[in-house]
Amino acid sequence: MAGPPDEIKELSDTFDVMLERLDHAFDGQRRFIANASHELRTPLTLNRTLLEVAVDSDTASAELCQLGTTLLAVNARHERLIDGLLLLARSEREVADRAYLDLADVVEHVVAQVPPGPVVVHAEAAEAPTTGNSVLLERLVQNLVENGVRHNAPQDGWVRISSGAGPDGSVVVRVSNTGPVIPRYEVPSLFEPFRRLDTDRLAAGTAGAGLGLSIVRAVTLAHGGTVHAEPREGGGLVVTVSLPAAAD
Repeated sequence: MAGPPDEIKELSDTFDVMLERLDHAFDGQRRFIANASHELRTPLTLNRTLLEVAVDSDTASAELCQLGTTLLAVNARHERLIDGLLLLARSEREVADRAYLDLADVVEHVVAQVPPGPVVVHAEAAEAPTTGNSVLLERLVQNLVENGVRHNAPQDGWVRISSGAGPDGSVVVRVSNTGPVIPRYEVPSLFEPFRRLDTDRLAAGTAGAGLGLSIVRAVTLAHGGTVHAEPREGGGLVVTVSLPAAAD
């Protein structure tokens, strides 16, 4: 008759099998997203080329140019969505090949690329050495800044981004912004794909794909870090990403 040790081993083996099946399921889901993204990107690229040729044609009427411009904007949004899905699928794996970088350099580079607009972006980039994938970490910072600019106040809006050492020995990137008042219970859902708040008023004038913060979370977890968000008093959001510091 089987005793407790045998029952424990059987439960442990069952649990391991379940974890393995879940891992295969997640791998299959990521492969599907990546393959679907590649397949969808090709016709969108072709559509963009055809529209650009039609709009730039000497024989194009004013109505055709207006229609073409509208369709190009729609096509561009779909391209951003596909790129976001592909990046999300890619960034949900732990980063194995890591290189040294300073998040202060990443912050300064990303802020320098922000086009002039009604929302003012302030940067306080202090030294924050870490290791990771430079492309993914740049995208993390870029998404934080773009999210702060997009979901902002219609007038006199600002975004503040800082980098530096955390109190626990980690390195931190923190982004705060003005914007609509966000209920605290709504904050966790903002990290889910395609999630937007109904109260958002888009200062930049264009809607995002709804993947910005979900990509931030995926990249953060893939680098062994944590991300936390909380409503800012008076409106807006404060998002803090903590990553392991680089070894001396």
